[in-house]
Amino acid sequence: MNIIFFGSSSFSVPPLKSVSSYVSCVVTKKAKPKGRGYLLEDNEVKKTALELGLPLIEIISFKDEAARHLKDYSPDLFIVASFGLIVPRWVLDIPSTGAINIHPSLLPLYRGPSPIQWALLKGDEETGITLIDMNEKMDAGNVIYQENMMIAEKDNFVTLSDRLSRRSAGILLEVLDVIEIEGMIEGVEQRHEMATFTQIITKEMGKVDWSKSAIEIVRQIKAFVLWPTAHTLLDGIFLKIFDGEIFGSGRKELPGTILETIKDGIVVQTGNGAIIAREVQLQNKKRMNAFEFANGYRGLIGKILK
Repeated sequence: MNIIFFGSSSFSVPPLKSVSSYVSCVVTKKAKPKGRGYLLEDNEVKKTALELGLPLIEIISFKDEAARHLKDYSPDLFIVASFGLIVPRWVLDIPSTGAINIHPSLLPLYRGPSPIQWALLKGDEETGITLIDMNEKMDAGNVIYQENMMIAEKDNFVTLSDRLSRRSAGILLEVLDVIEIEGMIEGVEQRHEMATFTQIITKEMGKVDWSKSAIEIVRQIKAFVLWPTAHTLLDGIFLKIFDGEIFGSGRKELPGTILETIKDGIVVQTGNGAIIAREVQLQNKKRMNAFEFANGYRGLIGKILK
């Protein structure tokens, strides 16, 4: 089977590796200049494709001339995993067998670009992996495979994404075995009336509103740990929080007040309850254990995070 693989994030890498022996070309989003030096940083999919010695096409959009060459590979199947661009109809019509999308949610829930973050923000107890027969609408194709996965209490975006990605790689091989023998799986139409949609994550979503409850803030920390990372201001300086949990406290100070520092971290009042921040990073400083940070920052207790 001749496959063209589309992906742009670290989530895409295990599925790509699992089917690499079938892949004739990898398509990924072209890097954009970042930082003061306008440096181009290769994404994990590009690095993997180069390591595997696979032909690579980088595009900004499907209007790019490079996208016109996809048909030159005469593919049987497209596999799309966390690609970051809507694939238009004329591209979906290229492969002879069809196009499969790997989506890390229990579709029709959480269609769109950030299903894993939204499952964590909502405090869901389970999520899943859905493979769909792609059409030109976003995440709306027939379901050809779906599997549930429990969300562990300790899960954050990184750990949950990693588990979903690695399991997707195994599922993909099983589904390919079926397609090779029987052709494209017809699948089951989604219950579109049940669909929910997620947003593109923005930097502003990471700002902590300390008037919210402890449970909401802990979910925010877990969902945005990779980017934009939950953040607040300490003495007017940007402070990121990478790890936190709900902390039992009967005190009721102003939301954002640092109540105490203990071996497990920094305890902060919220609008309802308290959290303990376990790992933090002050602007222009290194990421560190919150207890160690507290030992090096005098007068923390009583300060109000904003």
